[in-house]
Amino acid sequence: MTDEYVGWKTGDAAKDAVLADVAARIDSTNDAILRGDTSAPGLSFYYRDKALSGAVAWIQAYLHADLSFTGTTRYFAPKVTLASGKTTATVLYCSDESKGFNKNRKTGKVDRTPSDQSPYVLYNTRVEKNDSGVWQTSALTSHRGDRACAG
Repeated sequence: MTDEYVGWKTGDAAKDAVLADVAARIDSTNDAILRGDTSAPGLSFYYRDKALSGAVAWIQAYLHADLSFTGTTRYFAPKVTLASGKTTATVLYCSDESKGFNKNRKTGKVDRTPSDQSPYVLYNTRVEKNDSGVWQTSALTSHRGDRACAG
């Protein structure tokens, strides 16, 4: 599995720190899915609150279906808005999953059947800086097929 981050450097040190931790959160989630481990340490490092329980449920759904994935997901068009206290921020970004495929854990077979759903997903996240300076995701929503991400 490969994650590509396009345009994830803004030139603003504070925003780039937020984006670095959001990208690490995405990587830790994918790693947990690939390893089949809902208690992977990266999850509690980069998630908190409802977002952590949501991530564990997301990973568990893959495990229940005996699935993993392979291919490439491209993450693009990030927009960071820092709150005035600079300890919370919102991050909007898009993903293109058109080159990512489900993979059966038991057989290793990759399902390349074209999906009838849009491969584009808009993510809206809230991140909070913890006492160690890590930007943890505390809320995350997604909308598949959002026009803001198509194309």
